[in-house]
Amino acid sequence: MEPANLLVLMSDEHNARMLGAAGHPLVQTPNLDALAAAGTRFSAAYCNSPICVPSRASVASGRYVHQIGAWDNAAPYVGQAAASWGHRLTAHGVPVTTIGKLHYRNASDDTGFPDQRIPMHVMHGVGDVFGCIRANTPVTRYQLDHVDQAGAGDSEYIRYDTAIAAAAARWLHTEAPQLPSPWCLFVSFTLPHFPLTAPERHVRRYRLDDVDLPIAWTPDQWPAHPHVAEFRRLRVQEAADARAEDAVRRARRAYYAMCSFVDELIGGVLGALETAGLSNATRVVYTSDHGETLGDYGLWGKSVMYDSAAAVPLILAGPDTPQGRVSDCPVSLVDLFPTILRATGTPASAEDADAPGAELWSMAAGREPADRTVFSEYHATGAPSGAFMLRDRRWKYVHYAGFPPQLFDLRADPSELTDLAPRPEQRQRCQAFERRLRAICDPRAVDAAAKADQQRRLEANGGAAAVRAAGPQINFTRAPEQFRSA
Repeated sequence: MEPANLLVLMSDEHNARMLGAAGHPLVQTPNLDALAAAGTRFSAAYCNSPICVPSRASVASGRYVHQIGAWDNAAPYVGQAAASWGHRLTAHGVPVTTIGKLHYRNASDDTGFPDQRIPMHVMHGVGDVFGCIRANTPVTRYQLDHVDQAGAGDSEYIRYDTAIAAAAARWLHTEAPQLPSPWCLFVSFTLPHFPLTAPERHVRRYRLDDVDLPIAWTPDQWPAHPHVAEFRRLRVQEAADARAEDAVRRARRAYYAMCSFVDELIGGVLGALETAGLSNATRVVYTSDHGETLGDYGLWGKSVMYDSAAAVPLILAGPDTPQGRVSDCPVSLVDLFPTILRATGTPASAEDADAPGAELWSMAAGREPADRTVFSEYHATGAPSGAFMLRDRRWKYVHYAGFPPQLFDLRADPSELTDLAPRPEQRQRCQAFERRLRAICDPRAVDAAAKADQQRRLEANGGAAAVRAAGPQINFTRAPEQFRSA
């Protein structure tokens, strides 16, 4: 495989099912569908933590969040716990430019990305310290505010993403042709992350009556698993808060329109790649940092291990990549580190030898391991304890520190409606998955380490009582200042 230029496109909070190429009957994503037709789509791709900052730290470093202490949205990547793929490319002489959302601590840290254009980082270089409160957690309901306010309009994220796409197109036309090959451009959008606001022209693409309803969305259908139920109570809703069908459809319609808007922007970037004459010499990756539950199981946002939140879209295209192929091999975002290195002909460092990821170009070409298991974990806001997911080609196992596990047969039950873990005939399977998990980490020790780090951060910010009294400072990271007002 010869080195080539690389364009990495990332969105934020894109549910893997909400893609025409994935078979969704309503969501209109023609540009991403065309990219999938021109390349290989991975249908079992997962983030390594279903929340923004930890997931993006894993993408940068190719490490699991417990390996680098990126537990939550107040523990951004700073470039010290592990080197990034940006470090490796830059050291090898491959120019790297980023445009848009990174969600690291700031632009000054040595993260391996010295050329950051209109970057978004965590608020005030600190992030969501309120989310570090893991004991006697205060209840918030801001996700329901987003449901109630969903619809057509303008937002700082819409303005920011529009500027990101325009900057990327300019870069491809004016700067890329002047660079030696290979180069890498990382273009990172904020949508379809809430608030649930989309341009009116995209909202009009969807009839409200056509919008489908979520999986197990009414209180009588909600999963009763105690860990999931506690997260829902703390961060989303109780039965008394449940929204009516019309409000749920409006929120989902706005999200579908946001997906279409991001697809339109991505189409513009890919069009610029084509008109600049660079398509034949450039590999392309599209993915997202995590999904969005969008009302499934009575949940909104991310932060759980259901596929709605933990699965991500992932498409590879470009020279030597099979066209129109769909792989069901389990993969995860830590695989992007070696994938980016191989695409650009960048050698790995000896320090990367124990990294958990594997490059995806070979898998896209059909050279897949017969048995592969991927891993995700969650230690952040609203979770009473750490959650750890393992996924192979058929089964998903979720281990909760101090709570019963879950087990789903995704081949027979892709909507994850039937938890098989309590069944005696599945006891040995659960035990086998737990052994696989313990080969990766000790879940109780990791849970304790996360909570200890979070307690230290609370103390550094005046203590849990002071942080609790101040309340949540943000419910989504603000766009850079110049995009906050029309």
